[in-house]
Amino acid sequence: MLTAFARAFKTPDLRKKLIFTLGIIVVYRLGTHIPIPGVDYKSVQECVDQASGSQGPLGLVNMFSGGALLQITVFALGIMPYITASIILQLLTVVIPRLEALKKEGQAGTAKITQYTRYLTIALAILQGTGLVATARSGALFPNCTVAGQIVPDQAIFTTIVMVITMTAGTAVVMWLGELITDRGIGNGMSILMFISIAATFPSALWAIKQEGTLADGWIEFGTVMLVGFVMVGLVVFVEQAQRRIPVQYAKRMIGRRSYGGTSTYIPLKVNQAGVIPVIFASSLLYIPALVVQFSNSTSGWATWINKNLADTGATPHIILYFFLIVFFAFFYVAISFNPEEVADNMKKYGGFIPGIRAGRPTAEYLSYVLNRITWPGSLYLGLISLVPTMALAGFGANQNFPFGGTSILIIVGVGLETVKQIESQLQQRNYEGFLR
Repeated sequence: MLTAFARAFKTPDLRKKLIFTLGIIVVYRLGTHIPIPGVDYKSVQECVDQASGSQGPLGLVNMFSGGALLQITVFALGIMPYITASIILQLLTVVIPRLEALKKEGQAGTAKITQYTRYLTIALAILQGTGLVATARSGALFPNCTVAGQIVPDQAIFTTIVMVITMTAGTAVVMWLGELITDRGIGNGMSILMFISIAATFPSALWAIKQEGTLADGWIEFGTVMLVGFVMVGLVVFVEQAQRRIPVQYAKRMIGRRSYGGTSTYIPLKVNQAGVIPVIFASSLLYIPALVVQFSNSTSGWATWINKNLADTGATPHIILYFFLIVFFAFFYVAISFNPEEVADNMKKYGGFIPGIRAGRPTAEYLSYVLNRITWPGSLYLGLISLVPTMALAGFGANQNFPFGGTSILIIVGVGLETVKQIESQLQQRNYEGFLR
């Protein structure tokens, strides 16, 4: 594998792409450490130190920003507005006929949908930036910090507008950097930036576990976490690569004197067809009640119940609801992203059929049957992987941002596998050996 990397850097075109990607990553990480105007940096650092890893309902967004959210930096919102906008557009494509028609137009339609995604990203960045500034001004961003009210010393409207504009511009720059990587670098730009944001939190989280450990100065806990992490990565790679291959045979057709078709192929249906989207949906939905309580500062009965049962990640109601939401959203997302009837119609149009299954409606029913059967283990796998941080919290006192948590490990492994495949494919195009000999 290291030899393959060396050969990749020896290839001029591939070397330029890799260096360009690394340069964009450096710029992105620099932006996550530049504070925005109007923020007292010392107070922010003091509150972050007092928080000791407990980030409450903003933990998911902070993870996707590489820890920049709680630092209130230029790239505080990170890539989360773009992810949210992409998911919303993907869901609306199924509902709105106009978007569905654009999707079927090919590259021109995809470019239009991408433009809509950019506009929605900016709108969401303005909304989320305003919410973050309001939370920081009220002191609710760090509720247990003694200097939380001093984070934004100037309460003037002009200062608030400048802060929101800065974070919105930062989100636009992040979106632009991601698109630059996609066009001129290696891999999908947005996925690479998401990968870097999550990986950047690993060293500090692992070192915090070592410092908080009690056995042999924390090294035993540190080693145990690393061992669990390696086992989880292996299991996630195994499941992410698992797929059900449905054989497809294309009949021969005579056009003039030439024979076309007669080939055999397959439809790859992944066990985890939905990816990490169900985990993001479930986490976001469960964060909404906690955010409402945090913003309202209410102490009534309903607020106490939410803080006790939903905001607390170790509470039994939170664990049960989280698990079932992940299973539900896994089936929901697979249902809207994979259309068996459309696949069956395309196969019938080009003379394809599944051996032993009639073309048309029986093929669609068979695909739907197989998809439902493999979605069950995929959804249960997502639910169990996502509960690892909770088990770690109960097992050896790790904080709620356990580095090898469900969402982070799924994204790390998924993006890593996809990027390695792209590098290997480019190596093979240039007649070099890939990563696997």
